[in-house]
Amino acid sequence: MTTRFAFVGFRHPHIFDMFQRCQSHAEIDVVACCEEDAPAAAQLSAEGKVDVTHSDYGKMLDDVECDVVAVGDCYGRRAEILVRALEAGMHVISDKPICISLAELDRIETAAADRSRVVGCMLDMRDLPVYLGLRNLLQAGEIGEVHAVSFEGQHPLLYGKRPMWYFEPGMHGGVLNDIGVHAVDFLPWATGQGIEEVVAARGWNATAKEHPEFQQCGQAMLRLSNGGGVVCDVSYLTPDSFAYEMPLYWRFTFWGSQGVLEAAANSTGITVFKNGETSPRIEPLPAGRPGAYLDSFLAEIGGQSTGLHLASSDVLAAARTALEMQRVADQVQAR
Repeated sequence: MTTRFAFVGFRHPHIFDMFQRCQSHAEIDVVACCEEDAPAAAQLSAEGKVDVTHSDYGKMLDDVECDVVAVGDCYGRRAEILVRALEAGMHVISDKPICISLAELDRIETAAADRSRVVGCMLDMRDLPVYLGLRNLLQAGEIGEVHAVSFEGQHPLLYGKRPMWYFEPGMHGGVLNDIGVHAVDFLPWATGQGIEEVVAARGWNATAKEHPEFQQCGQAMLRLSNGGGVVCDVSYLTPDSFAYEMPLYWRFTFWGSQGVLEAAANSTGITVFKNGETSPRIEPLPAGRPGAYLDSFLAEIGGQSTGLHLASSDVLAAARTALEMQRVADQVQAR
């Protein structure tokens, strides 16, 4: 039995990962593609990337029978698209972030609960070899109980290449929610410790002077359920010329009762500083699980409720933590 997907919005390139996976998946049928932004739709057609079938989302919902609505529109438009689909009885899956405010998240959660629908998200950090390897070592107790974590998720701004709607009021929603959601999903899954509190957060504009309201930089401090702490930076400050190739890209350091683990997205192994040993060692990476976020979503809408790689409850919890970080940062910025 195939699952029918209808896609809405292609204005962030992340959505093409999901779109291509769905097109080649034996158990998925892509039945419609909607792009309401006329210039974006024209570009998609000119590039031959997507066969746009609809220019009106409401008409697509009326005309097309589908099981899932997949969303890649501007961040500020996603909540309304997701809620309408949930209220119409569809499951939903989105690029991250799924929305840009706690009030929007409340609406999504309520609509999903009222109709027993699943909310998926492209939180694919869990799928990558480095982060699977870190989780395996942490879960095996390699460094004992985790008491402190630091991570750096800086990105290049790539102004002029990045979608310009990022800089439109009400569309981006802040850097901590945009980037930080990956890490606040990964950390509880990897450590077994929930994120209990956003202790502090701040967002600001450093170099994007053409758009002074754009929140380019973000830092936060979090408290784990065991009392441990997390400090992070998720700014758009990586030099554009290095883009995503820097050895610092998405670097995590875990400090535990019996040692330290460190690795980044571009690492070829995980460095272990074990108490009792005098030299660091490099642990090899496991195989990745590309597309596991999508496979887990399909399993959950198929009725599986345990042993999921990424569950709807995980998606909603990560969104809430990221949005709480953003709320605290926005309050600080408004002083």
